[in-house]
Amino acid sequence: MKPVDCPCGGASTSQRPNARAPRYEDCCGRFIDGGAFPANAMELMRSRYTAYVLGDTAYLRATWDAKTCPPDLDASGDGTRWLGLQIKRHTVIDGDREEVEFVARYKVGGRAHRLHEASRFIRNAEGHWIYIDGDSIEK
Repeated sequence: MKPVDCPCGGASTSQRPNARAPRYEDCCGRFIDGGAFPANAMELMRSRYTAYVLGDTAYLRATWDAKTCPPDLDASGDGTRWLGLQIKRHTVIDGDREEVEFVARYKVGGRAHRLHEASRFIRNAEGHWIYIDGDSIEK
């Protein structure tokens, strides 16, 4: 069953921390289920987070560069409970390259974790944004 509220929390979670999340179908659902394509790397980042929440490995693979996507990627049923996403920074490098810094909070086996990463994205040959890789930021 698809969520009513979008798990990503919306476009500017870092600027509106108490704002109500947009509806899934109007936010990431249009990319994951609706066949639309994200207009920039931040929209792709948010939809990929939502795909992790939903366990949608197919969407993650479709939006990950084939050269860097792990062959054993499986987001379904791994016991991770995703708790929230905060976008820290979205940087346009040029027309085909962007970076997004984010913090994703999650729990595994009752223990809380934070994934803080600066992710790199490119526009592929079809003109769609894809995830390349990222650098972990330790704080």
